[in-house]
Amino acid sequence: MPGLTASTMSGRAQQDAAGFPVLDLAGYLSGAAGERERLASELHRALTTVGFFFIVGHGISQAQIDAVFAQAARFHALPTAAKDRLKFNKHNIGYVALGAGRSRSSAIAKVAKPNLNAAFFMKRERAPDDPDVVNDVPMRGLNQWPDGLPGFRETLIGYFDAMEALARRLLPLYAGALGLPAPWFDPHFADAQITLRLSHYPSTDYVDEQYGLAPHTDAGFMTLLANNDVPGLSVRPDGRDWMAVPDLPGAFLVNSGDILRRWSNDRLLSTAHRVRNEAGRARYAIPFFYDPRTDVTIECLPTCCGTEDPPRHAPIVYGDYLGAFMARNYEDRA
Repeated sequence: MPGLTASTMSGRAQQDAAGFPVLDLAGYLSGAAGERERLASELHRALTTVGFFFIVGHGISQAQIDAVFAQAARFHALPTAAKDRLKFNKHNIGYVALGAGRSRSSAIAKVAKPNLNAAFFMKRERAPDDPDVVNDVPMRGLNQWPDGLPGFRETLIGYFDAMEALARRLLPLYAGALGLPAPWFDPHFADAQITLRLSHYPSTDYVDEQYGLAPHTDAGFMTLLANNDVPGLSVRPDGRDWMAVPDLPGAFLVNSGDILRRWSNDRLLSTAHRVRNEAGRARYAIPFFYDPRTDVTIECLPTCCGTEDPPRHAPIVYGDYLGAFMARNYEDRA
């Protein structure tokens, strides 16, 4: 969207960028009166019409974001043997090689070929004596770190912590959008299930039914994706055509996933999206997945059902749902 940046939109009323709602958080994060209610209403519109939206005025510095993109490029430039030593494990931590994942959960596309991307997955940094590590709790194991990349670990942990703080500040907006008290989600996200993924999409000519990342919906609650100046990501809200995501420097693209859809009794969207990198240069992405703790039971929210609209989904423990989702979509999973 030429001429439009996160900084130029900050302080304005909500606008749309190529069909994607844009929410300015600056007033809310500074404690301005009425901003939570205003943004909750805008969030409701975004998640019932598109399922994706941009946030600006979020407080994460561009320097910190750029540092993570640089580390993603450094990691994926490592020799194959060095990356393979960090093979993706049962805790969904580590390295997935190019072509080792296949999107088997698509409801809108025939997916016959592996995804042409490689990825490094990290979760919350834990110590060897952490009770969850000692007890081998699923998806709460130790991170796997590469050798020979000074600053890599520290940069990612710093970004992880900053993004978690931002995501937690967004929870009252989601509560407001669903007619719940502001702190309603807080206990469900204590020691939240979080994944930071460093993805690499080589530029290529795709054959039929092949993608960098095939059409799919996310498993969880909220995904925050730093802006990318290499095109390739597109989304398809229900009943609409594919929409290319515009370049909005300084913004984060945010979407909801399957668990929020289930929690809201299908009132909020979990929108399909895909990636094809045909830009002629490498594309890196650093999605941040912010989800409830794995032992949280997801059942219909009290404001989203009634005698005329009963719950549409049986209760499910989030860790069980996430484990099944990952097992379907990653062939190289131990």
